[in-house]
This record gives sequence, C-alpha cells and structure tokens, in this order.
Amino acid sequence: MTAGLECLSGEILPDVLEPGLRVVFCGTQAGTASARRGAYYAGPGNKFWSVLHQTGLVPMKLAPEDFRSLPRYGIGLTDVAKRSSGPDSMLRGSHFDVAGLASRIAACAPRIVAFNGKRAAQAVLGVREGQLVYGRQAETLAGAEIYILPSTSGAAAGFWSIEPWKQLAMAVPGTIVR
Repeated sequence: MTAGLECLSGEILPDVLEPGLRVVFCGTQAGTASARRGAYYAGPGNKFWSVLHQTGLVPMKLAPEDFRSLPRYGIGLTDVAKRSSGPDSMLRGSHFDVAGLASRIAACAPRIVAFNGKRAAQAVLGVREGQLVYGRQAETLAGAEIYILPSTSGAAAGFWSIEPWKQLAMAVPGTIVR
C-alpha cells in the first residue's frame, strides 16, 4: 500500500454499465470521500452531479447515492483504476486496468465514453501529459466516441470549464440542452 492510496483486492465502487447507454463517464479512481460513502463523485467539492443537471444530461440534480439510477437516463459510470482509492497523484501505472476497461466498454457498447479529467484518458490512450485537449477525440474506445472533459473534482477547480461538458451534452442523443 502506498501512503494515501488504499489498494484492495475487490472493486471500490461497482460499475454502472449496461447495453445501450448514451454515455459512460470514466473517472480515474474513487476518491477518498467516494470510497468512504460508497458512491461516485461524493467529495464535498465535486461538481459532477450539479454539472449533469446544468448541462441537461439529467432532468434533476441527483445526489451521489443516486448513482445506480443513472442508466434510466442512458448514463453509465466506471473508473480505469477499480481496485484503489485516494488522490490521483498517488496512482502508478500498475493500478490502471486499461484492458479491463476496454472489455467492459465493448460489452455494453455505449455511444460515447467521456473521461472526467485527463488522467484516466492519458492512461487509456497512452498519451503523455500535455498532449491531450478537451473535447471530442479522433480515437475511439471499443467503437465508442471519446470525449475528454475537465475534471469535476474540487482538487482540479483551477482548470475548470463547463464548456466541454456542454459540447458533450449537445452530442448525446436525447439531452435537453439548457
């Protein structure tokens, strides 16, 4: 175990994946607060749930504990590092399960995979820091379009912009753009 990083033999948070999803949001790993609460994006400064509503991806603001209800809106959730939690800065390459993520995405075949932050996208796409831009990417993952979005984490607030999230919302079928 690395200081500040909790590594377990099982998944920290369950995937929310099923066939036919419009978009799957992929984070890096469960943060400390999310692991403690057993819910995605549960940190006190995380904007994920309010941004889903602001962009029209869901009709009302949901709470982190509502994460299992997202498939009714055509939305799924996963992480590229499923067996660790804590700050992303503590992650090492061995924590990432890129092949497992690709397999899970292939099995549910969403239209779009949206990375919530660049760190997970870097690991999956094999790209060094500084070489990724926000928005739609030329690459696909198991046939799904890829979007890279600014992280909703409170720790990434200095890099925040809702604009790429709005662009994603306009690309997701059935979104009520606000």
